[in-house]
Amino acid sequence: VQLQASGGGSVQAGGSLRLSCASSRRTFSNNAMSWFRQAPGNEREFVAAIGWGGPTTYYADSVKGRFTISRDIAKGTVYLQMSSLKPEDTAIYYCAGRRSASITTSARTYDYWGQGTQVTVSS
Repeated sequence: VQLQASGGGSVQAGGSLRLSCASSRRTFSNNAMSWFRQAPGNEREFVAAIGWGGPTTYYADSVKGRFTISRDIAKGTVYLQMSSLKPEDTAIYYCAGRRSASITTSARTYDYWGQGTQVTVSS
């Protein structure tokens, strides 16, 4: 399974971006998918996840209320709508998928990774 992340760019604080993660396997509806990010000098951190059934979503406290994760099963694509962006959101954003349908926040539990897309927020 290959994941292709896109949609990153440079925006000013308060702006919005939408990231996309396309899967090479369209039938990804039963798998948990997440977004992580990594800023220079920092460890990769969990941002948001979407599971099966509902679907269930979960967010890091730092992005709750500003970011929304969603999925289009027919297109095999997961999105991350980011609003009210802050300079501290600057990072490389990675999408990840699990063989399991359950959500986790640990990067070690994810089986598939996209290549990352850069998001830069200026003040």
